[in-house]
Amino acid sequence: MPKILQNDRRNVAIIAHVDHGKTTLVDAMLKQSGSVSSHKELTDRVMDSMDLEREKGITILAKNTAVRWGDTKINIIDTPGHADFGGEVERGLAMVDGVLLLVDASEGPLPQTRFVLRKALEADLSVILVINKIDRPDSRISEVLDEVYELFIDLDANEKQIEFPIIYANAREGIATMDIDQPGTDLKPLFKLLMENISPPTYVEGQALQAHVTNLDASPYVGRLAICRVHQGVIRKDQIISHCRVDGSIVRAKITELYVTEGLERVDAKEAGPGEIIAVAGMPDVTIG
Repeated sequence: MPKILQNDRRNVAIIAHVDHGKTTLVDAMLKQSGSVSSHKELTDRVMDSMDLEREKGITILAKNTAVRWGDTKINIIDTPGHADFGGEVERGLAMVDGVLLLVDASEGPLPQTRFVLRKALEADLSVILVINKIDRPDSRISEVLDEVYELFIDLDANEKQIEFPIIYANAREGIATMDIDQPGTDLKPLFKLLMENISPPTYVEGQALQAHVTNLDASPYVGRLAICRVHQGVIRKDQIISHCRVDGSIVRAKITELYVTEGLERVDAKEAGPGEIIAVAGMPDVTIG
């Protein structure tokens, strides 16, 4: 059966070495898309919410936020940039159709960049290269770009994968440009590039519900939450679903709560369709996989 494009949605991960600017870029995208009110207090690292993350200044858990750009909802997965949390990177990539590969304009691609890029290429995800921190006095943009190309070749990227689009950014100032000689004024070029190069989710009309559990969370009010990407069909609150366990057994469960993400907030939803990233309650023994 023919696949249908879910054109009003994009799912993208931001991957990079630690401290190359992932969370800073997400913060800027939230602000410029209007997903965070200008009157709302916004800390410097809005997505780094865990105590350990704040203490170390790094992202550990792959978590998602969502921005609206025109009529399109963009789910953004902010993945860890530290080698100790590689499993979180892989689970984050399982939710998306493309990645923004963020590389520091001075430091270039570092070991974790290699790890996450290999995972993205193995998953055949579209890659957009974002060379960040172009304002650094010690930036060496041309050399860093050559190093990234060498990395792609070293990882046995195919010809299509090596022809990745490139954009230059200063995430802290919230600007991006396609031409390094023409300073940007905002992130519109990045949003435009993302819309053009990250494929929308696809689905087959009339298919039964299929959703992949990629992460777990917990709520003091509703208990264990399964973080999922819906691949086929529609999931609804109060629906009875079949949960396939790791051991192959199938358990029926009722979806007691259903949430989607808007901005930084989880909000109640009555239903969610293909391509959406959701959190559901009602499966107390659910596991990842």
